[in-house]
This record gives sequence, C-alpha cells and structure tokens, in this order.
Amino acid sequence: MEREEALALVKKHVKTKNLVKHMLAAEAIMRRLACHLGEDQETWGLAGLLHDIDYEETKDDPDRHALAGAKLLESFGVEPAIVQAVLAHADKGPRRSSMDKALYATDPLTGLLVAAALVHPDKKLAALDVEFVLNRFRERSFARGADRDIIRSCTDLDLDLEGFVALGLEAMQGISKELGL
Repeated sequence: MEREEALALVKKHVKTKNLVKHMLAAEAIMRRLACHLGEDQETWGLAGLLHDIDYEETKDDPDRHALAGAKLLESFGVEPAIVQAVLAHADKGPRRSSMDKALYATDPLTGLLVAAALVHPDKKLAALDVEFVLNRFRERSFARGADRDIIRSCTDLDLDLEGFVALGLEAMQGISKELGL
C-alpha cells in the first residue's frame, strides 16, 4: 500500500481531527526511527499512520482495538509486517520485530509531546527541547495517559529515553504545521 492510499483509508475511517493528527505524529516518529535504525522508512511510516485505523469503531470495546484494524488492513492487502505491528502496539500480538517494538513505544510518546507543547508558554513544538519534555515526563500527574513504562520500552530498540524523546521531538517538529503545533 502506498502512503496516499493509506491516508485516504485513514480519512475514510477516522473522523476525529486529533486522532488523525496522532496517527500523523506516529507516522513521522516511525519514519524518523526507521531512518535512525537503518530500516525501511515507508513501511515503518505506514505502520504509524495506520495503527489506530479502527480506534473510533472500537473505542467502546477496547478488547477489539487493533483486531478490527488488522482485519481491515488485511482486506486491503497491507503488508503482514505492518498488520503485525498494529496488533502488537495494542498488546494483541507479540512484539517481535523492531517495528513492533518501535510502534509500541511511539504510540504514547506522541501524546506526551503534544501535552508538553500545550503546557509550554509558546504552545508550539518548536519551542520544546528534550530537557523540557523529560522534566514533564518525570511529573507523575502530567499527561497521565502517556504510559511511562511503555515509552521506556524504547530500550528494547537500544535507545535510551533521552535519545528516543529527541528523535520523536525532531520528527514531530518536522510536521508541526500539519499538527497545528
């Protein structure tokens, strides 16, 4: 599946603007991680872009999240590795590949970075640095939905937290206009 086809599928199945922005942020971070790790940026980017394709459909039945998305993606002939990453990000399958592990850690990182931007006086991703984000990361009451343990799983990719946050921040700063931040 090409990116334009994937984006059209996202726009067909996801109506919430902030969810689309989250998926675009995950795509950007996954592409940046793929570049850093010497992996296929297109494949990793598609995994990030498509990972929550079923979220609106399954939000009231979280046990179905990713399962419905995987079925949909399979029906469109999406590469099995991407389908596996989509399942793995929601604990519906094992995290075997680097792409599986990266998507799992990336998912909550997007929320942490958006929350950090929104509490910064400038309200812009461009104003953030790694130190600011890590200080917010250490605050238990900040962005509670951004699971710190899952973000810390970046070590499964041989990345320390600081490096992972730096790559994610750089990626999201690169699409800040699309994200409205």
